[in-house]
Amino acid sequence: MRVAILRMVLGIPGATSLKDKRSVVSRVRDRCRNQFGVSVAEVELLDVHDRAVLGMALVSNDSRLLQSRMDQLLEFVEELHVAQILDHKLVIQSFS
Repeated sequence: MRVAILRMVLGIPGATSLKDKRSVVSRVRDRCRNQFGVSVAEVELLDVHDRAVLGMALVSNDSRLLQSRMDQLLEFVEELHVAQILDHKLVIQSFS
């Protein structure tokens, strides 16, 4: 079993309130879940208006598939044009 864990830092330009931020985070979270079947949660910077840190996870038996899907997910989030990806880190862990 292999698990891909992606930590994504988003910049949310124009967000002046937590309500603005929640709107963007919800859109990204819901679309990623629907399109890629990943688990998604906001994990850091919960009280910062213009930034969000999302944690995403996906399980498979194929590391190459996980790498490919997470690369596609990053492109997908960029193409939504609701937030900028400021940083990301992907770890693929094996469990036996």
